[in-house]
Amino acid sequence: MTRLIRFRRVFYLGHMGLNIAIQKSGRLRDDSLALLKDAGLKVDNSKDQLKARAKGMDATFFFLRNSDIPKYLEDGVADIAIIGENTLIEKNVNVTIVERLGFSKCRLSIAVPKLTPYATLDDLNGMKIATSYPFTLKQFLAKNEIDAQVHTIAGSVEIAPNIGLADAICDLVSTGSTLFKNGLIEKDIILKSEAVLATNGQLDQEKKETLDQLLFRISSVMKGRSHRYILMNVPNDKIDQVSAILPVLKSPTVLPLVEEGWSSLHSVIAESDFWQVINRLKELGAEGILIVPIEKMVV
Repeated sequence: MTRLIRFRRVFYLGHMGLNIAIQKSGRLRDDSLALLKDAGLKVDNSKDQLKARAKGMDATFFFLRNSDIPKYLEDGVADIAIIGENTLIEKNVNVTIVERLGFSKCRLSIAVPKLTPYATLDDLNGMKIATSYPFTLKQFLAKNEIDAQVHTIAGSVEIAPNIGLADAICDLVSTGSTLFKNGLIEKDIILKSEAVLATNGQLDQEKKETLDQLLFRISSVMKGRSHRYILMNVPNDKIDQVSAILPVLKSPTVLPLVEEGWSSLHSVIAESDFWQVINRLKELGAEGILIVPIEKMVV
């Protein structure tokens, strides 16, 4: 409690803008700052700063340890936070997710040594499971009526079976390469996670309006990242058919070319859809197809 009071004094002194908590160091911090920068919020800070004013919006950044963020958010030290959903679940805090951000994707999974007999969840009965996520794991085991012993450790969970500390592990998995290097195989996924923007629901009207502005900006950036601007030359008699498979905008921009019977068609396409429709566009006679990144997209 003393530590929390100290942080309140440091953070709240002389400022009533939106207080945004992000990770002090690590990949999540870098991705969070990149998103906020694209949304018009810039900050000059060194690794050892706890607090820095934002440029471009009435806001202040708090740079905190990842495990501390949920509690500071719940208690109102921070108004909003960018944090992994898995951390919010593990800390069991009363906060609300207002936007899923699409990066820092991972999963919390059960893994065992490759030679361990494992066909179903029931095989976990009687095992000792090492994890840094005891609350989430215990909830999962109770839900599935599994009687296993949970051994909580702070880090290097994947080494536990190799030194005889545990029979299995429950840990975050991204690519699976760490499991492979340690002779482990992923068996069951407990939950899937990504970076989220969360709030404590204690915002006054002014801060709510600032948050709405920020969410609008973030939404525009995320739409831009997931879409591409597409330009192509299309025979005039194929414009309607081409437009039908590029439905993101109400109507494409069509400009006549010098060559009679042809037009330049401009539209937007979801990046995930491009390779599925490219052959169809070519079949319809589209030529000179260009794909251009979109910085921001407001719809």
